Amino acid sequence: MSSIKHPTLLQHLLFFFFLLVLGLSELATGQQDQFVYSGFADTNLTLDGVATITPDGLLELTNGTFRLRGHAFHPTPFYFGKTPNGTAVQAPRSFAVSYVFAIYCVQAQTCGHGMASVVAASSNFSDTMPTQYLGLINDHNNGDPANRFFAVELDTNWNDEFKDINNNNVGIDINDLVSVNSSSAGYYDDSNEGNFQNLTLASYEMMQVWVEYDGGRRQISVSLAPINMAKPTKPLLSTSYNLSTVLPDMVYVGFSASTGSFDSRQYVLGWSFGINRPAPAIDITKLPKLPKPPRQGPKPRSKVLEIVLPIVSAAFVLAVGATVILLVRRRLRYAELREDWETEFGPHRFSYKDLFHATKGFKNKNLLGFGGFGKVYKGVLPKSKMKIAVKRISHDSKQGMKEFGANSSCATSFLGIGWNETLFDRMARQRHF
Repeated sequence: MSSIKHPTLLQHLLFFFFLLVLGLSELATGQQDQFVYSGFADTNLTLDGVATITPDGLLELTNGTFRLRGHAFHPTPFYFGKTPNGTAVQAPRSFAVSYVFAIYCVQAQTCGHGMASVVAASSNFSDTMPTQYLGLINDHNNGDPANRFFAVELDTNWNDEFKDINNNNVGIDINDLVSVNSSSAGYYDDSNEGNFQNLTLASYEMMQVWVEYDGGRRQISVSLAPINMAKPTKPLLSTSYNLSTVLPDMVYVGFSASTGSFDSRQYVLGWSFGINRPAPAIDITKLPKLPKPPRQGPKPRSKVLEIVLPIVSAAFVLAVGATVILLVRRRLRYAELREDWETEFGPHRFSYKDLFHATKGFKNKNLLGFGGFGKVYKGVLPKSKMKIAVKRISHDSKQGMKEFGANSSCATSFLGIGWNETLFDRMARQRHF
């Protein structure tokens, strides 16, 4: 009796040996109960299509190339029914999936096709098609029980073929892309009396998804929420379905995504899975950063340029206008009016500009005197340095220009012919003519 109440050392050893053998057996067959990836650097996922892991540890399911697909699966399967040696596992089985994703589209309303988390009989989806088929089916096997998959799709493109409710929905798919249940993307906010809050799947914002299957109740629940928010109490979708009729004893878990005629990119930043237990928490502080959105069209101008450019343009226009006005005024200042008498009385002509400079602008200090037709100024020609006397004829003069021109001595003398030095000095002293 004492041996029953107090196990012997041998019994302890046998018990631990049994646990060790069981653990080694599970490792040998690839069986694990859970995994968690907070980023995918140095992970060994099974990838195909355009799916890749970036140097920063980001799982990129598609890269924006049109009409292509991408798949990523955990490398080892999980036992959902019996083990290969026929040993029955705990039944009914339950599982939970959680992941953080982001979807990029140039415009959320004209987006490519979406992505889906998958639990399936196989990780080989080589006979499937991209575009609206999401890399899960092809154009002739939709709804075929032989597909043997359960998926939760994040749909960003409306397809009447699959009876989509809109181009921004979450759906539960079983062997078929006609969802058994679907809802517009969003969540029920616990902090706001449980009111529904919309989300845009293709907003390129990080969001988290929780997919749970309760094998005892045969209940599927799906929740969606922004990053940094706990799983909402009320799920977005809830459906009763016996997945044991769909999934085999051994299942693979992963993701599938596809593109269409619009640029779209689907990313997974973190991922966790658990059999008969909740999915382990993803450490969001260790998640890789999303790349900057690809630039579309011409590079947008900076705010500084948008402010400075109009000011510089306006200043340039004003400067050009002011220069034109100054040039016009300068031209008008030195403009010459050819009188009728000049045609008849000779070619001796100096430009007004030369005479203006010669007399220092007809200033009073160069005034010699007054004649019958106007004032007489002394001056010096700039080039020849010849001293001259210039009569500036007044338009208010009562004597005609023609009479002035008829006086050849006046015309020649006062239009620029040099004077005798003595006569010049004498006129300067008398200041009259």
